[in-house]
Amino acid sequence: MPLPLLLMGLWAWRARLALILLLLWVGGAAAILLWPRGHVARAQVAPAETTAFAISSLLSTHPLSLGQGLDTRPGGNFAIYLAALRSPEAARMLTTETPLLQDMERARQGSPLWGLRVLLGLNRGLDADDVLAWLGRYLSVTQNLGSITWTLEVTHPDPALALQSLISLHRFAEAKVRADLADQAARRVAALEVRLSGESDIFLRNSLYDLLAQQQRAGLVVAADEAVAARLIAAPMVEARASRPNRPLLLGLWLLVVPFAVFMAAAGVLLTRIAFRDAALVTRSPAMQGD
Repeated sequence: MPLPLLLMGLWAWRARLALILLLLWVGGAAAILLWPRGHVARAQVAPAETTAFAISSLLSTHPLSLGQGLDTRPGGNFAIYLAALRSPEAARMLTTETPLLQDMERARQGSPLWGLRVLLGLNRGLDADDVLAWLGRYLSVTQNLGSITWTLEVTHPDPALALQSLISLHRFAEAKVRADLADQAARRVAALEVRLSGESDIFLRNSLYDLLAQQQRAGLVVAADEAVAARLIAAPMVEARASRPNRPLLLGLWLLVVPFAVFMAAAGVLLTRIAFRDAALVTRSPAMQGD
């Protein structure tokens, strides 16, 4: 179909297209303005092994590997720390140490769809799996491109709960890494002491004593250092005014996207009509010729 004919067809539909455009603008703007806003609790952390005496250098005789300086991915204890933030254990911790689960239940019961949930029998109680899904949506971990620091953000309508959740997550992940390292060092020390108690060879005993000293040093470092995985660069803080979602940005994008979507949809409908009309004419022509 030539472009002039397509534009003429769209111009003939200008009244109905303007009405559809207006309805979409009003409906979308109302949904954006009624969207519940959330406060962002934010903290900046950095791998502890790059901001202080490297824990790995004290726990291992060869902590560095070739190409490590070129790899921007998190590694070592910090990688375990980041993974622990979204772990099922972290979700269970939030259900016991924070009122997040109760707040989620109140928000769900206050939803306009709660009556429909009850009618369909979908009103089961919330559990740690729902908190884990909440972490996947509202916890963001972003690496800052210009530095080695990372930004942790938790979004929630209640600023106090957002801040409490972020602090609890940081403490949990740090404590998990520390406990794993301490447990590993303690088990190695116990195994070496058992081996030493039954070893009579003086040369093997000297080697075992060296290994025992390394593991005892590791346990001492883990117990004494303030941070073994993530060092806080900026303490957790929560904003005074809610900023999520960004309503001005969403409204601007909606105003730009809707006209394009309406134009493309109308053009598709017009082209489809013409294609069906031409196909009907082609199908009807042989029958007419046969008659």
